Amino acid sequence: MALINFLKPKNQLEEGGRTSAPIHEDAGEPEKNCPNCHKDIPLSRLWANDLVCACGYHFRMKARQRIKLIADKDSFMELFSSVKSENPLNFPGYKDKAETARVASSEEEAVITGVAEIGKQKCCLFVMESYFMMGSMGSAVGEKIILLFEYALKHRLPVVGFTVSGGARMQEGLLSLMQMAKTSASVKRHSDSGLLYIAVLTDPTTGGVTASFAMEADIILAEPGATVGFAGRRVIEQTTKKSLPKEFQTSEFVLEHGFIDKIVSRQNQKKMISLLLKMHNGG
Repeated sequence: MALINFLKPKNQLEEGGRTSAPIHEDAGEPEKNCPNCHKDIPLSRLWANDLVCACGYHFRMKARQRIKLIADKDSFMELFSSVKSENPLNFPGYKDKAETARVASSEEEAVITGVAEIGKQKCCLFVMESYFMMGSMGSAVGEKIILLFEYALKHRLPVVGFTVSGGARMQEGLLSLMQMAKTSASVKRHSDSGLLYIAVLTDPTTGGVTASFAMEADIILAEPGATVGFAGRRVIEQTTKKSLPKEFQTSEFVLEHGFIDKIVSRQNQKKMISLLLKMHNGG
């Protein structure tokens, strides 16, 4: 199908819904308990601080909330919104689970793709949605990311991507695993043309996404405390028969071992990405 058939621009950027984690009422104002410092935080304060606790813990953020935070006002235009997964293997219950995910996340798929300006620097942008089956990568997720890199290549634009994923989507079997190779090939074509790709790893970035486009960027940033890895901690410990350090697979651990370039807090990400885009655009 021609590329143009997938382009369905959307200029309205709806505000992302609030996290579905449980909250409780105390003295009339909703509060949320921080899993790091264990303090109850008024939601009004938490939202005003971009879902970051005073202790530095980064709560998960919905994809459209993140776009609103990162992209310049009214600059985001969504592309490829019509691409979504079917049930190619007739996996039992997959259709119902996908529909539940669409209702819970208010999204058609686990990634949003489009073009935007960040600090007045035009780029292609993709943001994965944790509330859609934990950002699992099925054929539609892979296809949307591939189409975005092709669009970026055609229009000579850098790509900025925010990853969050539990890995490949098991309900699509081999078709899901194929997306690792397909997305990697698109990243390579984009890179070979001398174009910039910046990835920001958020909690969690694991499985097939880590093994493909998440770790193939020219510059790899991560949020503080994010889980970054391939196989799960228990799988590795059971396989190696060894205990792993407490900080294993955190963004701080992978930074120390040279797998990412920098840890950037949420409040500083727009400034950092804008600076990197300007530097690589001769600014």
